[in-house]
Amino acid sequence: MSLFKKPKIKNSLDLFKLEKDDQGTKKENNYLKHSLEENKNYVQKILGNSNDIVFREIQIGKEESVKAGIFYTDGLADTDAIQHFVLEPIMLEIDFETDLSPSPTMNLLKVLKEQILTVGSIRDVTEYSSLFNSLLSGDLILLLDGQSQGFIISVRGWKERSVTEATSETVVRGPKEGFTECIRTNTALIRRKIKSPNLWMATKNIGEMTKTDVAIMYINGIANEKVVQEVHERLDRIDIDGILESGYIEELIQDKTYSPFPTIYYSERPDVISADLLEGKVAIIVDGSPNVLIVPALFVSFLQVAEDYYQRADISTLIRMLRFFSIMIALLAPSLYIAITTYHQEMIPTELLINLAAQREGVPFPAFIEALMMEVAFEILREAGLRMPRAIGSAISIVGTLVIGTAAVEAGIVSAAMVIVVAITAISSFILPSVAMSMSLRVLRFPMMGLAASFGLVGILVGLISLILHMCSLRSFGIPYMSPLGPLIPQDLKDTIIRVPWWGMFSRPRLISQKNISREHNSAPKPPQDKI
Repeated sequence: MSLFKKPKIKNSLDLFKLEKDDQGTKKENNYLKHSLEENKNYVQKILGNSNDIVFREIQIGKEESVKAGIFYTDGLADTDAIQHFVLEPIMLEIDFETDLSPSPTMNLLKVLKEQILTVGSIRDVTEYSSLFNSLLSGDLILLLDGQSQGFIISVRGWKERSVTEATSETVVRGPKEGFTECIRTNTALIRRKIKSPNLWMATKNIGEMTKTDVAIMYINGIANEKVVQEVHERLDRIDIDGILESGYIEELIQDKTYSPFPTIYYSERPDVISADLLEGKVAIIVDGSPNVLIVPALFVSFLQVAEDYYQRADISTLIRMLRFFSIMIALLAPSLYIAITTYHQEMIPTELLINLAAQREGVPFPAFIEALMMEVAFEILREAGLRMPRAIGSAISIVGTLVIGTAAVEAGIVSAAMVIVVAITAISSFILPSVAMSMSLRVLRFPMMGLAASFGLVGILVGLISLILHMCSLRSFGIPYMSPLGPLIPQDLKDTIIRVPWWGMFSRPRLISQKNISREHNSAPKPPQDKI
């Protein structure tokens, strides 16, 4: 019995993968054959004779002397472009006596590519792997009988969603456009904002089955080269069968898996991504997803919105302070209520304490169980409102909250004060601009409630210290998560909790963009000396 067994073919994709024999030479089963009939049969066999793969055999030239074949995917290719820019020129405009003499077979490929085909992008193809990838992406494949080389002709024309307002990041003042599911539309929206030749882009295909296009965009000369290289290396390490949304990429390249805090930022707005690129960050655009990833991501990035930079600096600063205060309420309000009413009643004014005691007189549960039931009920209502049809989802969530809250108080299951605390907590969580950070606070709220019920204010303090230490230990592509607060960088505090006017935003974040730090050279506006 031989010690070396021939590897078995697991699926059809393995048929056109390059294999190595014992001497290390590559087998040529991945390369196109000279016979058009063999190429046709092989392609149809690999694709299972799928009826959406259209094959048409044609004759090139008026004299019908050369046989050719075209492949395209119905629904992904533009049939009008195929008719007017491919079929009509090669079937009606080639004259073999004048265009291809004296050697028709040798000059045909050159004449087709340089003189006849009028489409914008034409690439040579000699391997089945490239053929299948392009064919299933919407391109047209042109093969000639007697030639082991063909053409990949760009005629992609599938239906796509038009550019509309971003649904998850609405603003009162600012651009209303948002990304779509088409990667080329998204890259065009960014290039429309940044018309610099230094805006570079590299594209990769990730996913053994899906072959999803993933683009990396950054501004050369501003972005940190080490961060760009790290992004390339992490994407190259991905080995998965399919990428259907940017969340796949986010989870596969993030710095730390078991952390409640997101270390990769994403946005649906082209102006937000463009602003981050100008700071030296790197954008990752995934075909099929309207959410563009941004790395590195800092904690303060999740608390900022695009409208902060379109309003006056003083107004934006006040709103940011309100946002930071809302974070504390969303995280600690139920915990503080539990700790104070359970262990530290002396902190409550006497009249309020009497009212709370009267409300809780008929409540059979301790404050922790009371808060836990209300928080779980609210989370259920929130998820129900999101998953139900849009026409009735909001109505169900609002009516359900009112009905359940009122009925629970009247039945003596919870106190009215607890309903107020849970409502304020929920409203404060909606102020956060980032859905990812809001979900993190929703998760952390429950362990903080447990600490408050066990140890009172001391437990809350221990929980906060643990969270701060954990956040200071996080990195996002090598950049400290809490910068410029930890480590403290005084020069970069101008765009954290406060935002200075634009004439004071003279430099980019130092840890993100370590070269070309200067952003502008404007001075503070001064009124005219003379009266107008």
